[in-house]
Amino acid sequence: MSRRRVLVLVPIVVVVAAIVAAATGLLGRRGTTPAGAALTAPPATATVAKRSLTRSETVGGRLGHGDASPVQAAPGGGMVTWLPIVGAVIERGDTVYRVDQERVPLLYGSIPLYRTLSTGSRGDDVRQLERNLSALGYTGFTVDDQYTAATASAVRDWQKDLGKDRTGAVRPGDAVVSSGARRVAELVSLPGAAAAGVLLKWTGTARVVDIDLDTDYADLVRPGAAAVVELPDGGKAPAKVTAIGTPTSNARGDGATVPVELTVTDQRKLGRYQIATIKVELAAETHANVLAVPVEALVARPGGGYAVVTGGRYLPVKTGMFADSYVEISGPGVVAGLTVGVPR
Repeated sequence: MSRRRVLVLVPIVVVVAAIVAAATGLLGRRGTTPAGAALTAPPATATVAKRSLTRSETVGGRLGHGDASPVQAAPGGGMVTWLPIVGAVIERGDTVYRVDQERVPLLYGSIPLYRTLSTGSRGDDVRQLERNLSALGYTGFTVDDQYTAATASAVRDWQKDLGKDRTGAVRPGDAVVSSGARRVAELVSLPGAAAAGVLLKWTGTARVVDIDLDTDYADLVRPGAAAVVELPDGGKAPAKVTAIGTPTSNARGDGATVPVELTVTDQRKLGRYQIATIKVELAAETHANVLAVPVEALVARPGGGYAVVTGGRYLPVKTGMFADSYVEISGPGVVAGLTVGVPR
């Protein structure tokens, strides 16, 4: 167990020690009830009940839109004449940038425009182009892997709407291809500059949470693990772990961290926050429907172990998970509905 884990358990030990001190009036000098003496009733009681206990850890995180990727200028040169503003969301068909006032739109897909597509072309990149044309409202062709005269006619209509020459062919650089809508994170170039190199950087549109997690807590995360994001205003949103990176040395140089990304499914719960420093509660382990009592109900037994006070006697119990001021207990005689004392 790491040093940090030991420190996390100290509050529980202190609580139990306090319970022992509070229970000394119930125990004899040698830790047993004096012969013929009745136990003094504790000042409060609790009921053994079924509940779900979750071990968790709260860590710091950053709300944002994830890592930014660069957008390169199309080959062929020219001058940048327009760029979107930071924070703008670009969807299919929208202009990513202009070169010599010619619009370069966004298409959805995974294959960059690496060759000229024209009548007679075949392949997955043709199917990708036709899917985009269909989604943008152009018709008269079949979405397949063949670039036909009907495809070329739809392309000419598209080019007309873009203000381009109606060639019926699509060249590399005529559009930017991305997996979906994108959000502009940074402008690298500016209007009036040569159209070369990286023009801007963008991210996905969904807000995500990034954590540089200390490796001591690496066992708290796994793909799909549940978490709760706490916003600066106290609002909370459920999240789940969607990516876990490779451990690297942290910025301080005194340890290693694991990059972790979480996704908040209901983005509405994040309100208007776009970028913020937040807290994340990672749920590492859950014991569902176990019998539990408040931690204060435990009494330390002579020689080790714990008991609870019930019906004027000490009932030995086995403890399980400690979480949320409750402790899991089991053993002979431990049943739901049992009333136990809570010493103070």
